Amino acid sequence: MDATSTLIPARAAPRRTTGAAAWARTNLFASIPNAIATLLLGTVLAWLAFQFIRWGIANAVFRPDADMCQAARGIGACWGVIAEKGRFILMGRYPSAEHWRAVLAMLALLAPVVASCNPRCWKPWLALAWVAGIALFFVLMRGGVFGLARVPTDQWGGLPLTLMLTVLAMAMAFPIAVAVALGRRSTMPAIRSLCIIYIELIRGVPLISLLFMASFMFPLFLPPGMSPDVLVRVLVGITLFAAAYMAEIVRGGLQTVGKGQTEAADSIGLGYWQAQRRIVLPQALAAVVPGIMNNFISLLKDTSLVTIVSLYELTGALWLALGSDPNWRPFKIEAYFFIAAVYFALCFSMSRYSLRLEKRLARSRNQ
Repeated sequence: MDATSTLIPARAAPRRTTGAAAWARTNLFASIPNAIATLLLGTVLAWLAFQFIRWGIANAVFRPDADMCQAARGIGACWGVIAEKGRFILMGRYPSAEHWRAVLAMLALLAPVVASCNPRCWKPWLALAWVAGIALFFVLMRGGVFGLARVPTDQWGGLPLTLMLTVLAMAMAFPIAVAVALGRRSTMPAIRSLCIIYIELIRGVPLISLLFMASFMFPLFLPPGMSPDVLVRVLVGITLFAAAYMAEIVRGGLQTVGKGQTEAADSIGLGYWQAQRRIVLPQALAAVVPGIMNNFISLLKDTSLVTIVSLYELTGALWLALGSDPNWRPFKIEAYFFIAAVYFALCFSMSRYSLRLEKRLARSRNQ
């Protein structure tokens, strides 16, 4: 019997499931309604991008010339306002001759923050670096020693004030939040009740009300002449506010740790604090890294509220820079773009570090 063979026609190669084209086909053009929505939205975004390029680049004025900016109003942006008022926006009312001190102070404050982001720097000396960085910040900003001119805190402002409030509030709020979260889960009714009252009371009012109370009401309960500096009172208010929200985030992480973990710690003779420090808290905090970082980012942006108590941080310094100068006042939109870029750079850096830390913790758990 003769054997015959039939050739099978060639089949088309399968579609790629990776790459930009595959991603667009799956997410943007998966169906006809999806494709229509993509095209409409793309058209709107392209039109907005064209308008922004024409306003912000093609017809923009980059020189710090008020007359040229006035002539370009309604046609192009005036980025010259950044060159003219940028230092005032970044430094606020801090004396211009002492701006070098503010720059060095920010570097001293950010140095331990950057070091803390590197696991290789998690050594005992890091705590000393934090103390030294914070002390050097206040020495440089306040002066009065080593031949530096004294600058009162009511003249601090701009980016140094924003960074100081954010970094110090973060550093102080985190241990408070951990202690309060543990206290809320305590078996002792008194401690648990106090922690619950603190959390619910702080979370039940907006931050702006705490700032008003810290700035205007708190001194009424103290003897004349004994009221702390307004900057200290505002810092305490922001810290307590951030700690209350972070405590609930940490408590959520503690609930993800199974009861068997603490039972295992008891079985090998570990005490309560040893079990929390070595077993429970590392797992709990690793589970809520996104929530903690979201709280930090929110805290950075919430510092803009201190303007209502006459502390002119980054956004408040803008009004000081432009509000008293009628030649540059109409160009506050461009100044807001500048401030938005600064906030975006800070928040984006924090979010990227959060993602990096999550990936590192995920690798350590999978090993």
